[in-house]
Amino acid sequence: MNLAYSFATAQGGNAPDLPGSLRAEPRLSRWLRFSADGFVTVSPGKVEIGQGILTALAQIAADELDVALHRVRIAPASTPGSPNEGVTSGSLSVQESGTAIRHACAEARAIHLSLAAHHAGLDPAALRVVDGSFLAPDGGIAGSYWAQAATDLLEVEARGDVAPKAAAERHLAGSPVPRLDLPEKVFGQPRYLHDLRWPDMLHARMIRPPARAASLRALRDGPLPGDARPLRDGSFLAAIATEEWAAEAAATRLATRAEWELRESLPEENGLTAWLQSTPAQESVVTERQEPAPPAAHSITARFTRPFIAHASIGTCCAVALWREEALEVWTHSQGIYNLRADLATVLRLPPERIILHHAEAAGCYGHNGADDVALDAALCARAHPGRPVRALWSRAEELAWGPLSPAAMAEIEAGVDAEGRLCHWRTVLRGNGHSSRPGRAKDPTLLAAAHLDPPFTHPVAIDAPMAAGGGGQRNAVPGYEVPSLDVRMHRLLEMPLRSSALRALGGLLNVWAIESVMDELAERSGQDAVAFRLRHLAQDPRARAVLEDVARMCGWPRPPTGEGIGTGIAVARYKGTGAWCAVAAEVEAAEVVRCRRLWIAADIGEAINPDGAANQLEGGAIQATSIALKEAVRFDRLNVTSQSWDDYPILRFSEVPTVELRLMTRPEEPPLGAGEASLGPTIAAIAGGIHAALGIRPRAMPFTPDNLAASME
Repeated sequence: MNLAYSFATAQGGNAPDLPGSLRAEPRLSRWLRFSADGFVTVSPGKVEIGQGILTALAQIAADELDVALHRVRIAPASTPGSPNEGVTSGSLSVQESGTAIRHACAEARAIHLSLAAHHAGLDPAALRVVDGSFLAPDGGIAGSYWAQAATDLLEVEARGDVAPKAAAERHLAGSPVPRLDLPEKVFGQPRYLHDLRWPDMLHARMIRPPARAASLRALRDGPLPGDARPLRDGSFLAAIATEEWAAEAAATRLATRAEWELRESLPEENGLTAWLQSTPAQESVVTERQEPAPPAAHSITARFTRPFIAHASIGTCCAVALWREEALEVWTHSQGIYNLRADLATVLRLPPERIILHHAEAAGCYGHNGADDVALDAALCARAHPGRPVRALWSRAEELAWGPLSPAAMAEIEAGVDAEGRLCHWRTVLRGNGHSSRPGRAKDPTLLAAAHLDPPFTHPVAIDAPMAAGGGGQRNAVPGYEVPSLDVRMHRLLEMPLRSSALRALGGLLNVWAIESVMDELAERSGQDAVAFRLRHLAQDPRARAVLEDVARMCGWPRPPTGEGIGTGIAVARYKGTGAWCAVAAEVEAAEVVRCRRLWIAADIGEAINPDGAANQLEGGAIQATSIALKEAVRFDRLNVTSQSWDDYPILRFSEVPTVELRLMTRPEEPPLGAGEASLGPTIAAIAGGIHAALGIRPRAMPFTPDNLAASME
């Protein structure tokens, strides 16, 4: 189901049992090709968003083909030049793309060896591959990938009958190697999309409405800086100029000349909980289990809420588009180029084959930010200026206020333990918008500007992935603990005043925090140690037990406070219930504000292709979660989002980053699992536990600011 959801717009292959993304793209030539000059080009459909995936995929290919790492070139994803691997999301790149590349390379190796062996009159098993050359038993060269590069050997579909190497035979996977994408970035070469320039390029800036519900009624005439000129289509308004400063200045001037009809459409910020409770919703049963259980001796009823959260990328969204001869070419940092192409085709009324998208790296974003939206902005401006590339760049205000937001949500939990101190029943009710408004998954486009055109498109209400694909708002809502009576329900809201979509870990941000907080409270009520209580209910999950025991040893649990207002919390979860296991301990200091001083992380991601890259992901996820837990909340009034600067939407500063200690459990014989999102939920939960240890307060609302903590006391 992961693939079925990820490849919402893809055509399935002819071999449904093939591993990973080969199910949707089985032709080997779509994944790799050799060149006579001694290189192999690998063409994944997953993209680099700062997670180091291209390096890991190169390691996998080099291992299976027995070539040096420097011979592997990773082609940037493009349509139609790359396999359609859906969206780079959900910590699935190694699982889906890495698995596909591993098996595709294994089959390619076998095919090329078979041809060389046939020409040499040898059994293929008699040949060895050394850096791409095929060596006979006598040491002679019987051929190479490069000598066979001109053949069409890989113009076949994968059969799935060639086993990849055993873990013990791999030399690169499992070893830290330098990131392939970093040298150009470190030395200031133009690798980021923002830094690229095209001849005769124009610059565009958008002028957004002053309210979510607004119509552009009039635009007063007047001079503009340089050669800037306006572009208007319904309520879509842009300034376009040859020089960037002129486009920027013209956008400011046009904003003062635009006359809008406004309507209040947003809920009251201070009434967010009431809005979540009263908005019409579609109910679904996430899981339900009723087994005989003794009555509860201790029960907890608690409500946990979280606000809308912005992606808050340091670099703002950017795209370049070129329109010529009724065709469109776009350079974008979208995480799902085929899905984006589908929505662009709908809005622009072009056949999909008339649209080519090239992925280019930009500021990282774990989730659905405005990268897809700005691609449509650039395309609309390019259509008005055929033959000239147009570069659209968002402002900081657009980035914080107009990109899709992670939705506000609420979890209500009622749980209890019996007289023996064991969990006996658990009930969770979730409410919130869906976590996916990504392009290409609905009849109508989800792109921002589509709703401002004349005639406008209607933004579809955000959906959630099915649980088999990891879920959305219900992600990690099913406790990983043994409990006989269990009922978890999701109420997905059917109204969406603020456009909601995916942000790193999705519903896991709220749900892991809520579950682990209730586990802490039940342990305390029943007089049990928090770690021992968890371990007691993890008998059937030895890998969860292992990371929890490991992080407890790392932090010295039970960790006594080292000063007044200092406490340590601990939490554990398996991401999505099917992914990586991660346990986190957090030491917090509560003074005027809460600060996270230290984090200890233990994680099990199965086979770690590049342990250094995995560590970066786990540590980075924990630091982002610290920022979300302590600081981040979108502010808004009845008209619009008002947190449009760093002053209004603070994020963690470098001076506030906690010390992080990580232990990565490597299991090379186990399937690889993603590292990018596993640490977020446990980090938030551990910080909440640390606050209770320091202050005696159980946080009930994110972020854990003084105001919200005071409300929790009440």
